Amino acid sequence: MSRAASSERNAVGSDDGPAPESSPAGLPDAATPDAAAPARHGIDDPALTGSVETVDVNKHTLAENVMGVVTGVFLASFGLFLLKTSGAVSGGTAGLALLTSYATGWTFGVLFVLVNVPFFALAVWKKGWPFTLRTILTVVMLSAFSYLHPLMFDIDGINPIYGTLAGNLLVGVGLLILFRHGASLGGINILALVLQERAGLRAGYVQMGFDVVIVLTSLTVVSPWIVLLSALGAVVLNLVLAMNHKAGRYVGHT
Repeated sequence: MSRAASSERNAVGSDDGPAPESSPAGLPDAATPDAAAPARHGIDDPALTGSVETVDVNKHTLAENVMGVVTGVFLASFGLFLLKTSGAVSGGTAGLALLTSYATGWTFGVLFVLVNVPFFALAVWKKGWPFTLRTILTVVMLSAFSYLHPLMFDIDGINPIYGTLAGNLLVGVGLLILFRHGASLGGINILALVLQERAGLRAGYVQMGFDVVIVLTSLTVVSPWIVLLSALGAVVLNLVLAMNHKAGRYVGHT
């Protein structure tokens, strides 16, 4: 076929729409690498592909969610137990409950539930009922653990530096586990998660801002030395969240 005839044939073909794109490197269509079938090309890690065929691999099972929530609540509640034993305060609604318990003598467990009640409406509005119900469950569980720990541990005294730093570290790890299983400890945690999802702000940094205000308010109840320790502990807690709870880093979902 002459070059002119070939050009004329191409021009006619263009009237029917663009020709199908050729396969990379001249491969026939059947041999084109398919991102939706990573296993055929030696890539079977859903964290790398996130394809439709593998995305369900990342979904937490009911058993994983139950274990994750129980573990997260236990660690957070034990951390708060160390904080209370040290006479320190923390941030979030847990910190508000601790602060109020020092000022009024009311038990932490009751105050923690009461402080969280207004935030449940925000959870329903922005996060939906499944998240809200899990959060209510975690709040009630943490309140129950707050009564259990003193019965299991007879601590006459604890170094306030150790108690404050270790307590906040445990609370941070507990919160991280809860976030990754679609739950939280309510209150400021809910607001921090909503702002991270809607405004792109890191949940850890948002939480840190609120915690600084709460810890400074504790100057009216505890000594400046304890406030300083509590502020340092709040930084430890929120660095755990800021460095580990990032969008796209964790592929598991509820």
